[in-house]
Amino acid sequence: MPVSEEYLTYVIDQLEYLGPVKSRRMFGGAGLYFEGLFFAIVADDVLYFKVDDSNRSDYEAEGMEAFRPFPDKSTAMGYYQVPIDVLENKSVLRDWAGKAVGVAERKAKK
Repeated sequence: MPVSEEYLTYVIDQLEYLGPVKSRRMFGGAGLYFEGLFFAIVADDVLYFKVDDSNRSDYEAEGMEAFRPFPDKSTAMGYYQVPIDVLENKSVLRDWAGKAVGVAERKAKK
């Protein structure tokens, strides 16, 4: 799950409109946090946002897959790959990231 410093910097720059996004290295990848909320994972130079029933269909409609930390196992986490065209379009990314932060916020309240 390694992530390059260049890709991580690019992702954080794309998310600058949120405010200060912090990254924390973990298992070769990185977790992304906004205001203490864990809302994204970067692994193998791919961005994944947190999902639940409120936004999962956005990702499935684009043919995106769930993050699987162990490729040889079927275990999927509650994060889906962000389409590259979304990552490259800050106005669309704002909406998708906002939904992911909302999911993280709801999960934190439980």
